[in-house]
Amino acid sequence: MPKPDELIVNIAALVESGRSSQMSLTVVAGGAVITGRLAPEAVWRQRVSEVLTDSAQLNQFSAVFDAPEKKDGPPTHLHFHVARILQGTVGIPETGGMYRIAIEDVSAWTVGDFSYSDH
Repeated sequence: MPKPDELIVNIAALVESGRSSQMSLTVVAGGAVITGRLAPEAVWRQRVSEVLTDSAQLNQFSAVFDAPEKKDGPPTHLHFHVARILQGTVGIPETGGMYRIAIEDVSAWTVGDFSYSDH
């Protein structure tokens, strides 16, 4: 198993500390380019739980996301909100989604988020 990039672990730790939720990041993971803003895991879990609670078909899954996150050691995942998978000239979904990505799966990254324009 490769050792995760120390810089991205430190960025995730700063976001998890609650001192900043404004960090935009673009990562390559499993060949996909994902761009968006990082959120602390607790905030991400709460938002996913809210979305599931509002769903007639999926509301029973909301409790899974209400469980407290583990706090042992450095962060192991990035939690994106308002995020898009970049594909061709569009971002999917257009309005942004919620993604959880294992830091060890990130093969490349840059600060900032990307969007495409036809201009």
